[in-house]
Amino acid sequence: MTSLSGKTALVTGGSRGIGRAIALTLAKAGAQVLVHYSASPKEANAVVAEITQAGGRASAVGADLGTADGPHKLAAAVRSIVGDRLDILVNNAGVSTAATIEDQTIAEFDTMFDVNVRGPYFLVQQLLPILCKGSSVIFTTSLAARSAVGNLSAYAATKGATETLVKHFAAALGPRDIRVNAIAPGVVETDMSKFARTDEGRQFTLGMQALKRVAQPDDITGAVLFLASDDSHWVTGASLAVDGGSKL
Repeated sequence: MTSLSGKTALVTGGSRGIGRAIALTLAKAGAQVLVHYSASPKEANAVVAEITQAGGRASAVGADLGTADGPHKLAAAVRSIVGDRLDILVNNAGVSTAATIEDQTIAEFDTMFDVNVRGPYFLVQQLLPILCKGSSVIFTTSLAARSAVGNLSAYAATKGATETLVKHFAAALGPRDIRVNAIAPGVVETDMSKFARTDEGRQFTLGMQALKRVAQPDDITGAVLFLASDDSHWVTGASLAVDGGSKL
């Protein structure tokens, strides 16, 4: 298995779903993992306990990335734990609301952009002083950034913005030897995609995929591990589709 021994990692939204699976995978590979949560520490502490019981190192860190100062508070908490070195930043935290154009509310629209775009932008800014040479920044985007999927126009716009940030950040941070990439999952059976647990949702998902099963969070983590590790040392500014061949 790819080794991340001696490396430090922060996974936002790491208490459940895809983020939880990413945190566990990075820890299994040897990284010290900071598991971020927004509101409830219980799930984050459970992930930390699972990592430490397996012999790894982990801490839970809380901050609401939807607030203007959330990224600043999270960055301060991270620095208090890892000091002046962060090797891996996984910007995974996100929120989604499905709505038609007619029904989309301003409040929901603003919340999605606050959490999905502004939060990770300023988290990168605030963590730049401790992102060291060879660090890897990984964003979670979505199939919805490149294809029309359901009533997700506002959410898709946040992920399209994120894909743009990946390219700009990669260009700006390349001279510092910091790589910036993204993974773009399709439908994954998590709390954010509960519809995939229904018969109708499952059939919709399988109908647009080349691989005929609904993805689980563990199906996503191998791509993150690759981008987090030195195996991808010549990859930056890329968005890796991890979607079972959706909308080909």
